Amino acid sequence: PQTIEAINHAKAAKVPIVVAMNKIDVPNANPTRALGQLAEQDLQPREWGGQTEVIQTSAVTGEGIDTLVETLSLEAELQELQAETDAPASGYIIEAEMNPRLGAVARLLILSGTLRVGEVLLAGKGYGRVRQMTDNNGKAITEAPPATPVEVSGLNEVPEAGDRFFVVDDIEQARNIAED
Repeated sequence: PQTIEAINHAKAAKVPIVVAMNKIDVPNANPTRALGQLAEQDLQPREWGGQTEVIQTSAVTGEGIDTLVETLSLEAELQELQAETDAPASGYIIEAEMNPRLGAVARLLILSGTLRVGEVLLAGKGYGRVRQMTDNNGKAITEAPPATPVEVSGLNEVPEAGDRFFVVDDIEQARNIAED
């Protein structure tokens, strides 16, 4: 269900889709079945003559990750995709959870602008000042440019996966928009 939801969000946003088929190292993995399920969602894999790039990966072994990064880079270059770096950050929540130590924590992907610690973030019904930000290696950072996956803390509520996020001017503005 989460994959179908992500596909629907990407289709609604009219953005190109590259699929990272993870867990190919699991003994009962069935890549052919997964390709068929993608085709059922109108994502015809290139290896089946379609337009959707599907890269088989394993988060455990690292297999396919280099290919995934190269594919994303090539797609961005071919489509001449560029993001504005000087604007307030915006993008999508990848996943979020309540952390007993940090409170509401969200993993997000910045599509445009640069996100900085201390800025006010609005994410679905959640809002707050970015107190802490880490990169995908868990290293603390103070700012993140476009196309950067980060984890942030400081939100008052856990947002939903797929929610858009925006940097806004002040906390009161964020509160009003979230409540509406």
